[in-house]
Amino acid sequence: MFNGKNIFVLGMGRSGVAVSNLLCEKNHILLTDVKGDDLSLIKQLEEKGINVVITDHQEEVLTSKFDYVVKNPGVRNDHEVVLKAKKLNIPVINEMEVAYNFLPKGVKIVGITGSNGKTTTSYLTYEILSLASLPVHLGGNMGIPLCDMLESIKENDVLVLEISSHQLVNFNKFKTDISVLTNFSEVHLDFFGNYDNYKNNKLRIFNHHTVDDVAILNGSDKAVCEKTKDIVSKKLYFSSSNEADCYIDDGYIYYKEEKVCEISDIRLKGKHNYENVMCAIMVAKEFGVSNSVIKEALAKFSGVEHRMEFVRRLNDREFYNDSKATNNKSTIVALSSFESPVILILGGLDRGQSFDELNGHLDYVKSVVCYGQTKEKIEKYFTDKDIDVTVVDNLEEAVKLAYNLSEENDTILFSPACASWDQFDSFEQRGKLFKEIVENLQ
Repeated sequence: MFNGKNIFVLGMGRSGVAVSNLLCEKNHILLTDVKGDDLSLIKQLEEKGINVVITDHQEEVLTSKFDYVVKNPGVRNDHEVVLKAKKLNIPVINEMEVAYNFLPKGVKIVGITGSNGKTTTSYLTYEILSLASLPVHLGGNMGIPLCDMLESIKENDVLVLEISSHQLVNFNKFKTDISVLTNFSEVHLDFFGNYDNYKNNKLRIFNHHTVDDVAILNGSDKAVCEKTKDIVSKKLYFSSSNEADCYIDDGYIYYKEEKVCEISDIRLKGKHNYENVMCAIMVAKEFGVSNSVIKEALAKFSGVEHRMEFVRRLNDREFYNDSKATNNKSTIVALSSFESPVILILGGLDRGQSFDELNGHLDYVKSVVCYGQTKEKIEKYFTDKDIDVTVVDNLEEAVKLAYNLSEENDTILFSPACASWDQFDSFEQRGKLFKEIVENLQ
């Protein structure tokens, strides 16, 4: 399929570089982007025979000679290159679709998608299967392109892949053996136009499924149940509130009426995390993993970095790093995890957002410390709510003040509800600084 072809790669991000490196030996590759700041990377690519073109008018470089366009998942389908490719009848695919064609025989794919929880579910599923000594690999949307994993994947291995809605858009032959749909919420509407288009696109995680393939679905999410009612997969449901194949009752998680583990033994906390846990348990059961292995993994797994990550307990205060919370919904999820007093640290880039979505989710917030571009907006919001709020200039001042304001048994939660780019390059950089500050507290 990919031999002697002319391949147009749109976007020099991680996935674009990975697919170019994979295909360059047997194909002619043109890799284009609007930015070319990394001169050493460009030199490395060109030394492999890859033609790198930096231009603001990428569509002008695309001609009918190309056999495929491989686009970065974040590029919208109304991009000039994509529209031109359609006029020229050139297939538009992505890096994961390309890599799928190179997988060895017998590989089992677990694809995990959903509006929230897919990263935690993916990591936890991998940890359980790994502890069970299965030949398992983890990759996908969390920043590990499948193309970069191919060299280590052998026949009959297991792949756990986090798959985003943006990746699903350009799937063709790609097929999972087990698909997990964690939930739906109204996100990425700027990319998909409306909520229904977004939900319909998520259903592509079940592409090419037969009755022998498994769909793990959120039985408490009405939209998930409605949208998936006609898929042919073997359907298994999880729920934290309703009857289901995997459910919570009297402080335990059950699967098929069998008691798997006690909630108190799970290191992750919060209803949303218990739903992620149930997804991972259900995948593990498809591979015959024992309850003892599952319980051991759940007792060890403390979460994904920067996503409700427990950092430290100091003088009977607990610190949590939720730097990945770049919007109100993520902060709401974080707040729902606690039933004890919370000192909340908020702030960051002002993208014109309102904080009204937090209404009804502040019962345990005793004090707020805010910083960054949004600090005045946050101060007004919480002042109107009659909740103690203090404005500072930066994250270090915020952490130190939050600690000074706290009392024994308080939780200090960094869940900023804003993007990081006013003072940081990324939420990862922001989260790492938070952890460094906390670790240095005396």
